[in-house]
Amino acid sequence: MKILVIEDDAKTAQAILKGLSGEGYEAALANTGEQGFFLLNAEPFDLVILDWMLPGRDGIEILKTLRARGTKTPVLLLTARDAVEDRVLGLDAGADDYLVKPFAFAELLARLRALSRRAGPEEPLRRQIADLVLDIRTRRVVRGSQEIALTPREFDLLLYLLCHQGQTVTRQMLARDVWREPNRVTPLDNVIDVHVAHLRKKIDEGQGVKLLHTVRGVGFLLREESPP
Repeated sequence: MKILVIEDDAKTAQAILKGLSGEGYEAALANTGEQGFFLLNAEPFDLVILDWMLPGRDGIEILKTLRARGTKTPVLLLTARDAVEDRVLGLDAGADDYLVKPFAFAELLARLRALSRRAGPEEPLRRQIADLVLDIRTRRVVRGSQEIALTPREFDLLLYLLCHQGQTVTRQMLARDVWREPNRVTPLDNVIDVHVAHLRKKIDEGQGVKLLHTVRGVGFLLREESPP
């Protein structure tokens, strides 16, 4: 398990790192909010131990930004502020648990184990088919060595197809799960077809291996070989 510790107090940070290492965890340290935010955007972590009071971005600001982006990584918030309203503020900002300083390291470990059990298996942060790679965290798409610029809707459409690669996806499924408009009076078929056509042009044009296929009368299929 890989844990990011965002803590500006050197003594506290080193004690946590030493303790985590002794328990077999892989841990990285950020001394400021800015550095912690950079690391969270640069690589995946299974858990975050986040101090509330930090130079630069504080813990609450980092939490709110992460949750607004849809990041679900469990976060244990550390703080010396123990009033009920402070706990409520931290939890409402997106913390999964709250630990007041000073604390016993054994309690921190117990809370990390509980968060790990609660989180369950993490969704992969990258999806890939052939040489097409989609990074969910940065919303970046690359085919081979070429970066592909997608609109937000095209990205969501491609992600959905990647999550169902090898399976035929109907227009009804896309209307329900990507457009989230299953009960429109006017069907979305034409809108969906236009978006699929734009997406196909961006990911397949000029490529020897085509990935996005139309299954006539049914829907669409993402896979390396042509459908039968």
